[in-house]
Amino acid sequence: MSVAKVTEIISSSSKSFDDAVENGIKKASKTLSGITGAWVADQKVTVKDGKIDEYRVVMKVTFVLHD
Repeated sequence: MSVAKVTEIISSSSKSFDDAVENGIKKASKTLSGITGAWVADQKVTVKDGKIDEYRVVMKVTFVLHD
């Protein structure tokens, strides 16, 4: 029987929302083992001088706990 945990992370990118998601999963994988999935709970951008400066995502990451 497996037990999973969900944790919330926030990630950003200057390129796109997709890149922000990839950056977040890549970084989370360095400290969390057994990641099985993630869903984007929220998206937002920061604006500077009338242009998008940064893409940000709030993700819920699911990982399986070790025995």
